[in-house]
Amino acid sequence: MASSRVERVKESETIRIANLANQLRKKNIDVISFSLGEPDFDTPRYICDAAANAMYNGETHYAPSAGIPQLKSAVAEKLQNENKLDVDDSNVLITPGAKQAIFEIMMSVLDQDDEAILFDPAWVSYEPCIKMAGANPVWAPTDSENDFTPYDISEYITEKTKMIVVNSPCNPTGSVYERNVLNNIADLAIDHDLFVLSDEIYEKIIYDKEHVSIGSLDGMNERTITVNGFSKAYAMTGWRLGFVCANPDIYKGLLKIQSHSVSSATTFVQHGGYAALNGPQEPVSEMVDEFRARRDMLVDGLNSIGFKSNLPQGAFYAFADVSEYGTGDEVAEKLLKDAHVAVTPGSAFGPSGKNFIRISYATSQDRILEGLERIKSVLE
Repeated sequence: MASSRVERVKESETIRIANLANQLRKKNIDVISFSLGEPDFDTPRYICDAAANAMYNGETHYAPSAGIPQLKSAVAEKLQNENKLDVDDSNVLITPGAKQAIFEIMMSVLDQDDEAILFDPAWVSYEPCIKMAGANPVWAPTDSENDFTPYDISEYITEKTKMIVVNSPCNPTGSVYERNVLNNIADLAIDHDLFVLSDEIYEKIIYDKEHVSIGSLDGMNERTITVNGFSKAYAMTGWRLGFVCANPDIYKGLLKIQSHSVSSATTFVQHGGYAALNGPQEPVSEMVDEFRARRDMLVDGLNSIGFKSNLPQGAFYAFADVSEYGTGDEVAEKLLKDAHVAVTPGSAFGPSGKNFIRISYATSQDRILEGLERIKSVLE
């Protein structure tokens, strides 16, 4: 018998689609996957070398639960210099992936029947993490005609609200929130004494816009919990390495959960993370340039087909309106079955996603072109 916590949570739709695609591959069917949020680039060699050298030099034992000191210091310096956050080593927790950090935050901050505001659509794992903490997600709308910018947020704040979740650049929409939008969220958080979870995992994959950390705004340092990691910017998804910074009271709760569950991030992996922050950053820039080219190719192709897509300003996803051809679920099923193209139905990301699909362009330009041709042929 499963616990009531588990019964409240649905299977991850992105993982479900990936599993279905893998089943087709086992039948020797060529599936083009636009479903998973994973850069298709190799981790830069200098990062791999640092981790391997650490392993061979004996860094294979337990690490401090909060992280190895040199990585904590490097992360604090990065947050100070790049994100303008008032943080030091003692505020930084190294986690086995940013997702683990988000889970720990929900379990540390939210009580039974608290409410956390999500901007609809939102990444698939926020809602389950909120529910597993015994709290309830509240969906606030975004304007799909204006880069999925949130609006009327105050209408969804109640006496039970404890947190607002901000994800910029955003998965699944690619939206990057302007400073005035973040200022509005910050004002509401201060006025209603709320925490803000700021998920900035895509901060370095951004096009033509400025990334602003909401924790750097006036009055927000103590009430913002900033999450980031290495998986997207440095193509280190399988390494499972993230970090979070928070005020001392929240930090203590995060550390309790981590020390009694996963213990720590893998020791030699943390040395790879240290190298990532302190090594050459050209591979990041080159990857972003390639993502930009893919974005332009994909969005032009989608709009020519009749899938209405905005031009994402960050991350590596297009969130396309497919209502001309059916619901997002119907279109996703048809594309996988008939075109052998895997996309994620928008319903996985919140109520407003019913008529959308999310398409990841973390695949080569050749595969994007072929995928577009397959989609076009099936629709015609």
